Amino acid sequence: MTIRLLIADDQEMVRRGMRRILENQPDMAVVGEAADGVAAVEAARLLRPDVALVDIRMPRMDGLEVVRRLAGPAAAHPTRVVVVTTFDLDEYVYPALRHGASGFLLKRSGPALLVEAVRAAVVGDSLISPSVTVRLLRHVTGPPPGGPALVEPLTAREAEIAGKVAEGKTNADIAGELFISAGTVKTHVASIQRKLGVRNRVGIAVRAFETGYAPAHRPAGP
Repeated sequence: MTIRLLIADDQEMVRRGMRRILENQPDMAVVGEAADGVAAVEAARLLRPDVALVDIRMPRMDGLEVVRRLAGPAAAHPTRVVVVTTFDLDEYVYPALRHGASGFLLKRSGPALLVEAVRAAVVGDSLISPSVTVRLLRHVTGPPPGGPALVEPLTAREAEIAGKVAEGKTNADIAGELFISAGTVKTHVASIQRKLGVRNRVGIAVRAFETGYAPAHRPAGP
């Protein structure tokens, strides 16, 4: 399968560099580019890419609104979106993830992480630049106003796995630590997504910190 990609960034040089990296992969093709947010939304609706790579600061419509329109709950035809930006400010990262982004990368992360983020998004997984993950999520102290309630509480094992997902660990990492198979972890992750009302691992991480399942918010023992 060829992964069809849309690149949205107001700098032509950045778009050209990302295109060169991505089209060097045998299973990826850039089907469109956009230099502003409005054009990005229109191109995504017309071209139906598998993944849209979106900058935050763009003319006419910023990347956060693009994410909301393409990947948010109200999206008519949801598109997986990976935010690729220079800025790792909390006011950008957290709203992007809440709006449904499947990943958040800094432009300095390098080609390997860019390709990995696309592959993760395609299979419903997610990738956040390591320098962003823990710093961002540790700022979350509770559910946002009007945030979705849990469908049902997590089991002890699911809570443990949700916390490890929030730490940025992969299914393989979790399986090794808990001495269970990666397939079992995957089954638990699917159940956690359903119970937390989220679409992917990024959503699990955010909700785990909001609801106290992540280690940073678990009360200390006696």
